Amino acid sequence: MLKKVYTILLALVVASGFTARADEGMWLPLLVKRLNHVDMQKQGLQLTAEEIYNVNNASLKDAIVQFGGFCTGEFISKEGLLLTNHHCGYDAIANNSTPEDNILKNGWWAMTKEQEKKNDGLFVDILVRMEDVTGQVLQGITPQTPEQERTKLVGERMKSLSDAAKNNGQYVSYVRDFFNGNEYYLFVYDRFSDVRLVGTPPESIGKFGGDTDNWMWPRHTGDFSMFRVYMAPDGKPATYSEKNVPYRPKHHLPISMSPVKEGDFSMVFGFPGRTTRFMAGSGLGMAVDQSNPMRIKLRERRLALMKEAMDASPADRLKLASNYASISNYYKYFIGQNEGIKRMKTLDKKASEEKAFQTWTDADANRKALYGSALSDINASYAGQRDYNLSAIYRSEAALAPQLISHAYQYTPLYNYLKEGKVDKTKLDQLVKGYQDMNKEFYANYVPSSDQKIFAELMKMYYTDVPKAQHAAIFKDLTTTYKGDFRKWAADVYSKSFLASEAKANAFLANPSLKTLEADPAFKFMRNVQTNYQENIMPKLNEYNASLARANRLYVAGLREMNPNKVFYPDANSTLRLSYGTVKDYEPRDGVNYKYYTTLQGIAEKEDPSNPEFVVPAKLMELYNKKDYGRYGQDGELRVGFITNNDITGGNSGSPVINGRGELIGLAFDGNWEAMTGDLVFDPEYKRCINVDIKYVLFIMDKFAGAGHLVNEMTLVDKGNPNTTFNPSINDVKMDGKMEIETPEGEIKIKKKGNETKIKKETKKQKS
Repeated sequence: MLKKVYTILLALVVASGFTARADEGMWLPLLVKRLNHVDMQKQGLQLTAEEIYNVNNASLKDAIVQFGGFCTGEFISKEGLLLTNHHCGYDAIANNSTPEDNILKNGWWAMTKEQEKKNDGLFVDILVRMEDVTGQVLQGITPQTPEQERTKLVGERMKSLSDAAKNNGQYVSYVRDFFNGNEYYLFVYDRFSDVRLVGTPPESIGKFGGDTDNWMWPRHTGDFSMFRVYMAPDGKPATYSEKNVPYRPKHHLPISMSPVKEGDFSMVFGFPGRTTRFMAGSGLGMAVDQSNPMRIKLRERRLALMKEAMDASPADRLKLASNYASISNYYKYFIGQNEGIKRMKTLDKKASEEKAFQTWTDADANRKALYGSALSDINASYAGQRDYNLSAIYRSEAALAPQLISHAYQYTPLYNYLKEGKVDKTKLDQLVKGYQDMNKEFYANYVPSSDQKIFAELMKMYYTDVPKAQHAAIFKDLTTTYKGDFRKWAADVYSKSFLASEAKANAFLANPSLKTLEADPAFKFMRNVQTNYQENIMPKLNEYNASLARANRLYVAGLREMNPNKVFYPDANSTLRLSYGTVKDYEPRDGVNYKYYTTLQGIAEKEDPSNPEFVVPAKLMELYNKKDYGRYGQDGELRVGFITNNDITGGNSGSPVINGRGELIGLAFDGNWEAMTGDLVFDPEYKRCINVDIKYVLFIMDKFAGAGHLVNEMTLVDKGNPNTTFNPSINDVKMDGKMEIETPEGEIKIKKKGNETKIKKETKKQKS
C-alpha cells in the first residue's frame, strides 16, 4: 500500500491560469521525476514521483502487469485480483467455454476461489526494475564504427546484459533500443504463469457494439474481464498447482467511487505497442499516397462484394457479418489516418522541420560530417521501398485475403511438419486435432460463392497493379491455362481445392499427405505467392530497411542535439509507459459536440435484437428500466464510459486510468476514429482515449452478475475523501464470515455469524 496515496501532498494550482491540455508522449516511469513530475502536478497529480515508480518500495508500477505479452492489466485487490479488457481475456474465456457451458456468450463468475478456471499458456509479467544501459551497450562504439560491426556488437551486448539479469532463470529480461538505437534500457520482470479466470460479463456486454462501434465514440462497451494471479506458497512464480496461493502484490489500485468530472487529471499506465513518430516526411508520404490508398481501394472492393452476398441472403449475412465488420474497421482506420495527416498538414510540418535540420547540420563542418547525409539516405531508402511496397501490400490485402486462401495459409505449420519427413504420430494427432477444431469455426462462416468472386476480383487487381516483374510465377497460368480469365481461374481453384469443403478437408486430415497438400490449388497458390515474397520481395525490403535504420538513428540523434531544451519521449515499444492528460469532451466537426461520458441509456437506445452486436441482456434492461443502479449510479443515471485526452496506442488495452490520488477510475480499451494518426503523429486536438467507467464494471459484477463478493475484496475510496475507504456495509450484502475496512489508522475487522456481529479495531501500531 502506498504510504501517501490518500494524503493530499500538493495544493492544486487554481489561480495560476493553467489550462488542461493533452500531453503528448508515452513516458518511461523511471524518468518521470526528472522529466514530467512538475507538469503532472500542475495538471492535478497529488502523488510523489517515488509513489509512481520506485524499485525499493511499493509504487504504482507494482500494480501494473503485461497481460499475456499483448495487453495490460492491473491489480485491484491484495489477493491478486486482476482487471483487464474483455477482448484481452477473450481467448481465455473462449477456451474455457463449451457448447454446454458457453461462458463467452453467457458470462460467468467464480463464486469461490476454488471455481476459478486455469489457463494454460497465459502469463503476466510484473516489472521488477528498468535500467539505462546505454553506456554498456555503446561502449567504444563511435560514428566511425562500421555499421555491420556496430550491429554485431550491439546485439551481443544486449543479449549479454539480458542473460545476466535473468539471474539463472529467476527473471524474464530483455534490452530494448530507444530513440532509433541511440539509447538502450534493460527491463527485468517476474513472470507468473498461474493466471486463473475469475469472471467475465456476457459477450453482449463485453463486446457490445462489436466491430461496428470499434474506434467510435460515443461508446457503450463493458470491455472488461477479471483474473487472479497465483504464486507458490513461498511467494515465487510457479506453474499451475492446487497448492498455489493468491499472489500478494506490493501494491493494488484503490478504486474511486467519486464521479469522473471533466477536467479531472488522468494517467494511463500500461504497455503501449508500437509508434513511429520520428518517421521522416518521405516515410509518411509513402503511407499517405501509396500504402493507405491501396489498402483502402482493396478493402473497399472486398466490402462491396461481401455486401452483395449479405444483401442477397440473410443466412450469408449472418455468416459474413463479423468478417465484414473486421475488414471495415481497418478500412475506416486507413481512411481516418490519411484524413488526420492531411488535416493536420503533417507533411508540410515535416518538410519545414527537415529543412531546418538540414540548415542546422550544414552550418557546422563536424555536424555535416556526422548528420549531413541522414535525410538524403532516409529519402533514398523510402524511394527504394516504394518500388516493392505494392508487392508487400497486395500480398496481404489481395493474394492472402480471400477466406479460402487465408485458410490455406493456416495449413503452413502442417505442411512444414510433413515436409520434415519424420512424423511422430502423437504430435501429428495433436496438429490434426487443432485443425479439426479450426475447421469447425472456419466453415461455419464460410460462403464459397462470395469468396470465389472476391478471389477473382482481387487477383485481377493484383495482376494489374503490381509490377509484372514482381509477380509470383503462378500468375503465368493466367496467360496459358486460363487465357487471362480471372473468373475461370477462380472457378477452377474453388472447385478442385479440398480446402473449399469441410467434408473434404476433414477427410484429408484423417490421413494427411504432403503430396496431396502440395497439389491442392488453393494451397499451391498460397505457397507460390509466399515463396515469391520471401525470395524476391522481402530481401529487397530488408536491404532498404538496413540503410534506413542507420539513417534514422543519425537523424534522431541530430534532432535531439539540435533541440537541447526540448524534452523528447521515445517511441512506444511494448515497454511500461505512462501518459497523462485530463477527462475532456471534443468537437469532431462543425456543429457536433461529443460529451465526455456515456450512460446506460445509450445502450437501451442502441438495442437491436436482430443484430448480434447490439443485443442487450434482459436483466440489464430490467435494471435500466427500474433505474436500479445502487451506489454505482449518480443523478439518476449510470455512466458506462468516458474519454480522456491521454496518449495511447495498441497494447494499452486493459490499462488502468488513474486519477490524481492514484485511484482507479476506468479501464482503457480503445481510441477514437478522428485521431487514427496516433501511431505516426500525435493529434493534440482530437486524440481521445476511450475508457470503461470503473463504476460500470462494479455495477455489472455486483447488481447484474451477483458477484458482489469480489467487490468486497477491493479497496473502494469513499467519494474521493482521501482519509477513508470503505467496502459494502453489512446491510448491503448477505454475509457469513468477515469483512475488513481499511483506514489510515489501521483496519476495522467485522465478523458476522447469524445475528451476531463482532467489531475489532486493529491500529497500525498493533499490526506492526
